[in-house]
Amino acid sequence: MSITKYLIILGLGFGFSFPVASSAADSVIAGPLFSEYDLTLDSGHRKEIASPFFYSEQRGDLHTWAFPLLTLAHTEDPTIGYKEFDFAYPLFTYDRFGSEYRWQFCQLFAFGGGIDQKEDQARRFTLFPIYFQQRSPDPSQNYTALIPLYGHLKNRLFRDEINFVLMPFYVKTRKKDVVNIDTPYPFFTRSYGDGLRAWQAWPFVGHDHKEVTTRTNGFGDVESIPGHDDRFVLWPFYTQAQLDIGTENTTRQQTLIPFYSFSRSKLRDSTSYLWPIGYTHTVDREKKYTEWDAPWPLIVFARGEGKHTDRVWPFYSKAYSPTVESDWIGWLVYKHNHYEATGLTWDRSRILYFLYSDVKQKNKETGATSRRVDLWPLFTHRRDFKGNERLQILSVIEPVLPASKSVERDYSQIYALWRSEKNADTGAGYRSLLWDTYRRETTPYGKKISLLFGLFQYQSSPEGKHWRLCYIPMGK
Repeated sequence: MSITKYLIILGLGFGFSFPVASSAADSVIAGPLFSEYDLTLDSGHRKEIASPFFYSEQRGDLHTWAFPLLTLAHTEDPTIGYKEFDFAYPLFTYDRFGSEYRWQFCQLFAFGGGIDQKEDQARRFTLFPIYFQQRSPDPSQNYTALIPLYGHLKNRLFRDEINFVLMPFYVKTRKKDVVNIDTPYPFFTRSYGDGLRAWQAWPFVGHDHKEVTTRTNGFGDVESIPGHDDRFVLWPFYTQAQLDIGTENTTRQQTLIPFYSFSRSKLRDSTSYLWPIGYTHTVDREKKYTEWDAPWPLIVFARGEGKHTDRVWPFYSKAYSPTVESDWIGWLVYKHNHYEATGLTWDRSRILYFLYSDVKQKNKETGATSRRVDLWPLFTHRRDFKGNERLQILSVIEPVLPASKSVERDYSQIYALWRSEKNADTGAGYRSLLWDTYRRETTPYGKKISLLFGLFQYQSSPEGKHWRLCYIPMGK
């Protein structure tokens, strides 16, 4: 161990810190004051100081540093222009990839920008849902909106364009070729587009008609776009529609609440009486099943090649098809899902939603499997397709947000009392208790043990066995 690291250990003990240039070959375990070691499951290096106060990690070109107790974290890969910064995630976040960037506060106050397809640098500012702004060297891409007074938006809120004055008294939106004009929204609406004409005085009366049209797809082929004809009187009590006009499966629908509702087509017929709490009968000739509901979705029975269901909500349900299976007891008490895809199977069992979760995946071509087990808030155990394993005790947020990489980066270090990993390829592994207060590392060639800030250390290798007490070599 170098003298600089020895000074770090002493300095942390007395409240001081010293600069140090470290390397993987000159590593030391003196947790929780100071730890530095190579990663087990990936090629990289990790350093922890006064854990769980600070850690830094290098995985190839990806570098991460974090102050978990301060809820600060930063990740960067300069080779691809990738950067993330979190403070009290998800309260404040900053993300950049190449020229695109965005930072937000509470998902309400946000700045963003980047280069569009015309290579113009655009800058966006949002104070959701009150103020929206974008500035670009191309004036046609600029917009400003102050809700509800006046504004113009482009490619926001799921629309290509939005114009409004004293919202909701005048709102004009466009999505592709369809334009809607509301005066006020949503009561009086006029719509037009390619073959489309529609109007409504909601909820009293309305009519929507679209002719069969054509368009040229990306391959240069001309394809037909189906038409439709919808109308309503005193919505939702009476509605009538014809869908997919111009195709071989034109559908006719009619509803008169609460007496009946029906849908008729070449591939599927469905009829409901005393809708929505009455009886429904469905015959699906395309998927080859017959279904009885009384009422849907509370009591459902279906039989056929494409679907088999027995459901009495909230007591019991069992449903399966050639590719999907779903079972539950007591609704949220126990739930099981199974999914078959090309080359992959996915299986999940849950108790009380996220209290206990067991997810299994299998590659049908190679036979490789992965598994993740969560028992909130006690532990999370993962095994990937390569056979690598990782166990964490305690696991407070991970079972609730299992797909969030920010949780593991920003918070896990705080409450993870026990961590262990095992690499199936190299045979290397480690076990750590209380931020490396006790740490045991193993390889096929030996093992290392560190205890109580590194005051006791033991190492075995083909060359022999060594141990230290208070950092002083005591024997071989």
